[in-house]
Amino acid sequence: MKKFCFLIALLISFVFSSFAQERPREKGIVFGVLPTGVLNAITDVSGVKVGHLTKIEGENIRTGVTAILPHNGNIFQQKVPAAIYVGNGFGKLAGTTQVQELGNIETPIILTNTLSVAAGIEGVVRYSLAQEGNENAQSVNALVGETNDGYLNDIRGMHISPAEVIGAIESAKTGKVAEGNVGAGTGTVCFGWKGGIGTSSRKLPESLGGFTVGVLVQTNFGGNLQIDGVAVGEKMGKYPFRDAMEKSDGSCMIVVATDAPVLERNLERMAKRAMMGLAKTGGIASNGSGDYVIAFSTAEGLRIPHSSENGALESVEYLRNDDMSGLFMAVIEATEEAIINSLFAAQSMEGSEGHSVLQLPIDQVMNLMKQN
Repeated sequence: MKKFCFLIALLISFVFSSFAQERPREKGIVFGVLPTGVLNAITDVSGVKVGHLTKIEGENIRTGVTAILPHNGNIFQQKVPAAIYVGNGFGKLAGTTQVQELGNIETPIILTNTLSVAAGIEGVVRYSLAQEGNENAQSVNALVGETNDGYLNDIRGMHISPAEVIGAIESAKTGKVAEGNVGAGTGTVCFGWKGGIGTSSRKLPESLGGFTVGVLVQTNFGGNLQIDGVAVGEKMGKYPFRDAMEKSDGSCMIVVATDAPVLERNLERMAKRAMMGLAKTGGIASNGSGDYVIAFSTAEGLRIPHSSENGALESVEYLRNDDMSGLFMAVIEATEEAIINSLFAAQSMEGSEGHSVLQLPIDQVMNLMKQN
């Protein structure tokens, strides 16, 4: 019981510390020109919910689960249009082919560690089968992504269970989203510093439709860190390939949500722009990096019912190609800021086999920003 109470207290402290730490924008670093949503989070897109399961036990377990729900209803019965873009495919994003083939998502989106993808699939399937209205379902396309947290976490122990995945889904809520060392970002490393979960949003002006775009990232990749155009990694002497022995592998999962009425073809175009946001932070999508973007629309008029009358024709309203540019810019800006938010929120961590990763030295970064 004492160990359990200690674990709960530790988890609570991580959640509250992630909120207590100032984000870059609060320190005067502004990314792009578009305004953010109220929370500057993916949950600014109405109906989107996020849940974290953070697992920190003993000296070696540093991992977790993050669940993103496109809406509050039965997603299997009311699917949402969606698309996937592969920036670099050294990774495991389960469920991709059905999304690409049918253009929709029918379950919560799960992010976790590489060797817990199977647990993620089982958890999502069990959760979906248990939902009222899904009693006759015999096929569920679980969408589960990952990054490898094996430097800080005993990844081979496969410490995430399907029940914990269900717990993350059931804990999902609207409102503020915890960032940094939480959920699927618990054991991640980014640009050589502690990575984690980050999120951001953009609100288009009414002249461009007034739509909202939200992004959530799980950062675990490398490159030459840049913050608002300042080559922070280079100036701090922390960048890849300084000699022939260094590398810059890792992965980034990016989830893009919007309330704009956009179908799968243009959602894929939005997803592609997320990689431009990653590039602005200095990420290079290296050979060993699994960089995937999942994009979906919450527009109610575009929901896809699980069952419909045979031969029935569908009639929907959606944005023209000519009206997409504002959304493209919103994705780029929100992705860039979400990644940097994850670094500012993350805290130093010790983990498996005595490995340790330091948090981004914020004071030093701010001094560099002021010099430019």
